[in-house]
Amino acid sequence: MTIADRDNQRRGQRGEPRSWLQGCVVLLKQIVRPVKAMFGAIACIGIKDYPPDTQRRLKIVNVFSFLVVVTTFIYAIQLWMSGDETMMPVVFINLALAVILSFVPLMHRFNEMAGGLLLVVAEFSALIGFTSYFGRLGGAPLQYVVAAAAPFVIFEARRFWLVFVIVVSALVLHLIAWFQFPMEAARLHADQKVIDSLYVQGAITTFGLIAACVYYAFGLVETAKAETETVLRNILPDAIVERLKMAPGQTIADGFTEASVLFADISGFVRLARGLGPEKTVALLNRLVTAFDELAQQHGVEKIKTIGDAYMVASGVPVPRPDHAQALAAMALDLVATVRTIAADENIDLNVRIGIAAGPMTAGIIGKNKFSYDVWGDPVNMASRLEQSSEVGRITICPTCYAALKESFILRPRGLIDIKGVGEQEAWFLDGRREPSLTLPV
Repeated sequence: MTIADRDNQRRGQRGEPRSWLQGCVVLLKQIVRPVKAMFGAIACIGIKDYPPDTQRRLKIVNVFSFLVVVTTFIYAIQLWMSGDETMMPVVFINLALAVILSFVPLMHRFNEMAGGLLLVVAEFSALIGFTSYFGRLGGAPLQYVVAAAAPFVIFEARRFWLVFVIVVSALVLHLIAWFQFPMEAARLHADQKVIDSLYVQGAITTFGLIAACVYYAFGLVETAKAETETVLRNILPDAIVERLKMAPGQTIADGFTEASVLFADISGFVRLARGLGPEKTVALLNRLVTAFDELAQQHGVEKIKTIGDAYMVASGVPVPRPDHAQALAAMALDLVATVRTIAADENIDLNVRIGIAAGPMTAGIIGKNKFSYDVWGDPVNMASRLEQSSEVGRITICPTCYAALKESFILRPRGLIDIKGVGEQEAWFLDGRREPSLTLPV
């Protein structure tokens, strides 16, 4: 055997456990996947016409009732297979409970509370029946403890009095079952091993149902939280979202000594929209705004809002940056190129006018229900006016931007522009980026 053969053999020997472990992981995934799919299908039965929050709660009711049906049916099979005819009444109680609880998802058609109430009444009644046959040590009274957690999930904490009544009822029934059904009063005098087995099963079921219910509830809450946060981060800057999470009621308003703002308007869009129709107009505008959003993310600037076919972006807010004007200028050049590309692809006459201004401004959140992050200040007004007075396909900038960009961008004098509220203002066109100069060795 050569050295290479021995090395290969050693690799194969070392790889055997890893391959076996990988095989177990693959097998486990193959088992878990259909189980998750089954639970997902069961959770969705009968909840279609309810709002999302109610659907999440009813999913928990469906899954919880399904788990009870499964465990109850297993009890019935175990007792039936024991061959003890005295156990048949308990077998019938288990089967009856399983059948009744299988209708819980169908009860949602009548009312959002009906399924949960059927689950509670049926379970509480059956547990008294089980206790009367096996006594208090048969494990059935222990399952009333599930009611300490489940009602908050099934009916929500906002229905405080209903939850309170159910929890107190479960406590009372537990105490009744414990004190009214001692072992000597049990209808069935089962062997101690059977009693111990039933108690262990009752304990496992109780802990399992509580854990499964809470786990599923927290899973839905985390999913809803992630969805909400995703939507929130699409509306507000990440830094603002984090501040809102830390202090939800806090007023957010910040002043910035240096920042810049850009207004872009799609020229010719209104005229073009008249001939496109609603669906094509929205599709075209969506393509444009999506492309602009990608550029904003690429250049690290903050989209403020869209107003019809106008697009507003700020740089240096909510997180200050020394190159705010340079970042916004680079995005403006890419905006012009992007609009021309889309116009060529769609074979339409479309272009953009852009205005950029820089200076001190204020930013913060306004509104209560449909709040938004916005910026205010003289640069905002000036950028809007510069955009309106700009030429099609051109970018017009203010003197402050000129001072920040003249070293790295190609700028051409535009002349004096009459800015409403400001008066005559010198402006420049932003034509492109300067090529980096090369220093030759002496």
